[in-house]
Amino acid sequence: MKKSNKLTLFIFVAMILGIATGYIVNYSFGQANPTPAEQASIQKFSNNISILTDIFLRLVKMIIAPLVFSTLVVGVAKMGDIKAVGRVGGKTMLWFISATFVSLFLGLVLVNIMKPGLSLSLPLPDTHASSGISKADMTLRGFFQHVVPDSVVNAMAHNEILQIVVFAIFFGVAAAAIGEQANPVVKLMDSLAHIMLKVTGFVMNFAPFAVFAAMAAIVADKGLSVLWVYGKFITQFYAGLFSLWIVLALVGFMILGKPVFRLLGLIKDPVLLAFGTASSEAAYPRTMAELERFGCDSRIVSFVLPLGYSFNLDGSMMYMTFASLFIAQAYGMHLPIDQQITMLLVLMITSKGIAGVPRASLVVIAGTLSMFNIPEAGLLLLLGVDHLLDMGRSATNVIGNAMATAVVSKWENKLELESADHSA
Repeated sequence: MKKSNKLTLFIFVAMILGIATGYIVNYSFGQANPTPAEQASIQKFSNNISILTDIFLRLVKMIIAPLVFSTLVVGVAKMGDIKAVGRVGGKTMLWFISATFVSLFLGLVLVNIMKPGLSLSLPLPDTHASSGISKADMTLRGFFQHVVPDSVVNAMAHNEILQIVVFAIFFGVAAAAIGEQANPVVKLMDSLAHIMLKVTGFVMNFAPFAVFAAMAAIVADKGLSVLWVYGKFITQFYAGLFSLWIVLALVGFMILGKPVFRLLGLIKDPVLLAFGTASSEAAYPRTMAELERFGCDSRIVSFVLPLGYSFNLDGSMMYMTFASLFIAQAYGMHLPIDQQITMLLVLMITSKGIAGVPRASLVVIAGTLSMFNIPEAGLLLLLGVDHLLDMGRSATNVIGNAMATAVVSKWENKLELESADHSA
């Protein structure tokens, strides 16, 4: 069995074992009405076993900044000139904007058809209750302050991917402009990128343990009963994500042809990893490796993929319209179609560049709700199952970014499928 197939199997088995372990713990301590002592025991178990997931995610975050910076600098420097960077960047943003619109629009259409908020049989939080989620800065000034770094050291320290990308593009273009004098630095960056990819290989060996711990913690804490209470909403949202997968695959098929199915097969490991850990960032290094294995030019991968983690979070985009209108429906509020379209356009702008913000989707939704006078307290309806929903969002983000990178490679005639097939 190939190493990649072994990892897929181990992650899947770890997921099943984690659910079983979490259920046993929850069933042992949390039957019917658990006492405060039993609830404390469950919480202690969840906190302790989550250490494994926390360690893995911290290891991944340790890799992200140097990996993004080094690979992007090398990719931009090797493109040769600013015109090439602008051309690739223009095609990349065309895909991102189109994919964002489709994701938001599909979420809007599906939530209007399914109407999950109308069938919610739960007591509604008081409209004046606080959700505890800080709002996103919706101003143009706030957007650009988040995009442009005032310190690259600070951006790397906080894993602000978009800010790292902005600095790396300037650095790479400058390296290309001065020519041979930059060769030692470019070679150093190239060596650093290969070292970080090797480190990634070591870190990925811990992935099954992280997935096991993540699943055990969430099931032990929430129990399988949460699936029954929110079952319809969760099912409908995942049906929406599946619809988005089909749309992305169909568009990919129109551009890439049959190789799109090989691409989907290659990224199964990062998709499973993102699903199990509820973190698309955790899958970043492995996604990069699989895209190059597919035949994408390493320069295109190094350029498009980091941008995708700030501008092309398709699963998160769908969730924003779906969740916002779900809350409005739960409170019996009817938003006319013109307000819904306005919400979609607002989200297209405000959702960009927040990949480094914890619980980014909820932060943007909190700001959007206040703009349309929807009770912010409605977010409390989602907090209990947000982790379960985030698993699907994260997996979808990986698929969307992989598809974007492959398509841009194809548009640039930098997709070497034949040689990739022979070497696979």
